[in-house]
Amino acid sequence: MAQQDQGSLLAMIVDADTATGLLLTGVGQVDLRKRANFLIVDDKTSQAKIEEAFKEFTTREDIAVVLINQVIAGMIRHLLDGYNKPVPAILEIPSKDAPYDPSQDSVLQRVRFMFGES
Repeated sequence: MAQQDQGSLLAMIVDADTATGLLLTGVGQVDLRKRANFLIVDDKTSQAKIEEAFKEFTTREDIAVVLINQVIAGMIRHLLDGYNKPVPAILEIPSKDAPYDPSQDSVLQRVRFMFGES
């Protein structure tokens, strides 16, 4: 169980360019059990590995937010559509090669539905 005084982490499932920027800001962490709070996705990363990371990050008590490139989120859309917990929050972000498309963001679609927007 995460201790309150230690704070919470930001996890990420992103491409190499996004990871480089975020890791340079100090977001990355590997704990004593060798658990990282990030997965860098490239052409060789399997969908199963991405799904495994998403499931791990969304069940860890020390993670408050999961950032995921929207292109990668599309690969595991079935998991994101079924995810309904408030914490950790899931934020889909653009990548260098693919701009953000709000119509693909499942979390944004749920928020719009809750507020009666189409």
